[in-house]
Amino acid sequence: MSQQLVSRIESAEPKKILACDGGGIRGLMSVEILAKLEADLRIAKNAPTLVLADFFDFVCGTSTGAIIAACISAGMSMDDIRAFYVGSGKDMFDPASVFKRLQYTYKADPLATKLRAELDRALKHSSTPQEPNATLGSYGLRTLLMMVLRNHTTDSPWPVSNNPRGKYNQLQRKDCNLLLPLWQLLRASTAAPTYFPPEVVTFAPDTDAEYQFVFVDGGITTYNNPAFLAFQMVTAEPYAINWKTGADKLLIVSVGTGSAAETWQDLKVSDMNLVHYAKNLPGALMNAASAGWDMACRTLGACRFGGAIDREFGEMMMVKDNVKSTCPNLFSYVRYNPELTRSGLDGLGLTDVDPGTISKLDAVANIPDIQLVGVSYAARSVSLSHLKGFV
Repeated sequence: MSQQLVSRIESAEPKKILACDGGGIRGLMSVEILAKLEADLRIAKNAPTLVLADFFDFVCGTSTGAIIAACISAGMSMDDIRAFYVGSGKDMFDPASVFKRLQYTYKADPLATKLRAELDRALKHSSTPQEPNATLGSYGLRTLLMMVLRNHTTDSPWPVSNNPRGKYNQLQRKDCNLLLPLWQLLRASTAAPTYFPPEVVTFAPDTDAEYQFVFVDGGITTYNNPAFLAFQMVTAEPYAINWKTGADKLLIVSVGTGSAAETWQDLKVSDMNLVHYAKNLPGALMNAASAGWDMACRTLGACRFGGAIDREFGEMMMVKDNVKSTCPNLFSYVRYNPELTRSGLDGLGLTDVDPGTISKLDAVANIPDIQLVGVSYAARSVSLSHLKGFV
């Protein structure tokens, strides 16, 4: 673990967290939103080569958000991350049959191959027999990094981080998480059922303590939106990071992949069979979890920007210190998340974009429209005024 990262954790400066939701190929919307933020920061700081790893101290993500987070932590620019998504989108989320996916070994899987190449290049990793690819403990990672996985073996969510003080990140452990290949953890976090086979990760390899766990997509947990989980990690005693709280001391920027709840105008009870539930429950749970953690952040934090969550809760924005909760403001909070309804797209001037097509997690044929939504939303919504006091 680099001393640069340790110093960043221990610095007394106000801390900034970036949290990236899951959402399949719609992660490109997040990429475009973050590209606008990066461009604005470059102008404000007169730093043409600034990347988001220079600004954020902790970057986390779930599923497709984990890929974005890891690439940012590795020091990649948003232009490079965009190119990776556009060039690899079909391999990531093409709705090929599970039988075709199972024909690949995990190392030959196209997404795995691209992840290894991109991360090793970004982290300037030199391959050795002991460490053929960059690991979670890579010295090249410039920020704290957390990825949300689901351990199918133990039936539990797994937030895996490079926190040097973490219980399972101590190098004397044979199964130290920092020794795990970074690409494989990302592949595990994105192992969405019906798109990719599960990822089998070996711990303490070639020792008498060797064991394996089976992982699937981190979005199949209640942490598709990992913003509050990140807050817990930097403040709860077991993680030993212990960052100070306060609206002027901690900022969380949470970026979604578009709000795309399914509506059923002509639904009949007779239609609600096992196939209906199997097809729609995962998305329903992901949407509910994302909204729930967004509400928690707006209740405990001072929300500076964010769309209405529902018609009762509203936006909960702290405008001119207008107190919206009896809870103390433990952090400042910004939520960027386009609304993918017909009215939401019309509000962005995108009357020709079909919400039914871009809302799909595997809408690889609609990548240009997905990017257009992200660009249009960012132009209207992203502002450095939301980050006042932290820039």
